[in-house]
Amino acid sequence: MSRGRLHAADHLAAFIADDAGHAVGLATYSVVGKDTELVSIDSLVEGRGVGTALLGAVASAACAAGSRRLWLVTSNDNLDALRFYQRRGLRLVAVHPGAVDAARTLKPQIPVLGSHGIPLHDEIELAAEPAAVLRAVSGRRAAERDSM
Repeated sequence: MSRGRLHAADHLAAFIADDAGHAVGLATYSVVGKDTELVSIDSLVEGRGVGTALLGAVASAACAAGSRRLWLVTSNDNLDALRFYQRRGLRLVAVHPGAVDAARTLKPQIPVLGSHGIPLHDEIELAAEPAAVLRAVSGRRAAERDSM
């Protein structure tokens, strides 16, 4: 769910992160007009740059599609995602109060309490120019290589 729309993951474009023949992550996205929405991103391993690589792949696809904006929504309880995306060039652009409450009417399995015991009510929208995300992702990769 994002912005009141149900997504069918099997109908979305996707990137799969692979490590020695084993899938370790997945990102799904949708290009509509001059916007690319990052619909989902999942990493099965933490701290190895899988999420960053997937975000970079989606940003690159957005650039190739001529998108002017890469955007996504997350819920108000998803503090880890808010940190992750902001550190990679995305900015908070809107809060949609009650959007998760409304989504719960279409998707009743959405819990009332989210991560860290935070009540789940709102969607937070983040966005950036795809090229800015690519620069931020590249900078993070270079900093990670330098620290090894």
